[in-house]
Amino acid sequence: MSSSTASPQAHAPELETVYRPRGPLDLRGTLSPHRRGAGDPCTRLDENGGVWIALRTGGETPGVATLLLTPGAGEVRVRAWGSGASVAVSMVPELLGEGDDWSDLDTSGHPLLADSARRNAGLRLTRSGRVLDALAPAVIEQRVTSVEAFRAWRILLTAYGEIAPGPLGSGAADRHSHAAYGRPAFGHAPLRLPLTPEQWRRIPSWEWHRAGVDPGRSRTVLQAATVASGLERTLALGRGGDEVLRRLRTVNGVGVWTAAETAQRAHGDADAVSFGDYHLAATVGWALVGEPIDDDALAELLEPWRGQRQRIVRLVLASGFRPPRRGPRMTIQDHRGY
Repeated sequence: MSSSTASPQAHAPELETVYRPRGPLDLRGTLSPHRRGAGDPCTRLDENGGVWIALRTGGETPGVATLLLTPGAGEVRVRAWGSGASVAVSMVPELLGEGDDWSDLDTSGHPLLADSARRNAGLRLTRSGRVLDALAPAVIEQRVTSVEAFRAWRILLTAYGEIAPGPLGSGAADRHSHAAYGRPAFGHAPLRLPLTPEQWRRIPSWEWHRAGVDPGRSRTVLQAATVASGLERTLALGRGGDEVLRRLRTVNGVGVWTAAETAQRAHGDADAVSFGDYHLAATVGWALVGEPIDDDALAELLEPWRGQRQRIVRLVLASGFRPPRRGPRMTIQDHRGY
């Protein structure tokens, strides 16, 4: 049966359930760190407020899965396709911030933070439990603009990522599937799975070059892929922390910024701050003290919230505050000429 005539039943979920969070939940806000731009091949939004995520599941019997998470009144409808569907469903609570406790966070001393905390009561810190899938795109994002990084991620995953199971995989162009599950908000390209360590290692040098990723960053991704199993073991240490960051930084080319970006997503680290970010210190400075600051000043400013500094950063970013545009924009670099 061709995809153009397939019925919705051809893409019936392997599993379907409901997740009921203990409190308010901002589904898209919580999952937003996993989305690498509007054209991310592994993540898709739909017109019903749902989020599609293609992922690989670990454990004794590794599998592949596509999750569709759709918000409802006090609940999230969970649908999963693929050989790893049951494991993927078990990952949903932590993916949506279960275990991320904001109850001790005191924002009363700053109006912007207090207002953001009130308006974003459903914001949670996600924990994906997938270290390489968080680290590889973070490495690709080093020292370049988001436009460059998202383009490179899209090129590499589209070229080397396997098509994900479910209606946005082989049936991505199926109009019946769109009617049944919600039309994707970005295009009709098939949803793709993240790359395995072996798939990362098989990408030839000229393909990195074509995607605009310089040799330094590609070497770092390849080294991370080589030690991927060791990186995944850091999940046993809990929701981040200094030891997790230290172990991530044993990969040559992974510094403070990349380790923090990884721990925020894979481990749900509530304290990891992306020091070294081109915009972060200035944005937080403008929001909290009315002027741009550097990383040293950012560390001092966030010190009263040590242990929860990433929550403060997320509240600033979710507040809607935008600093005045006075500084130079970051230059888009073309690493393909290196």
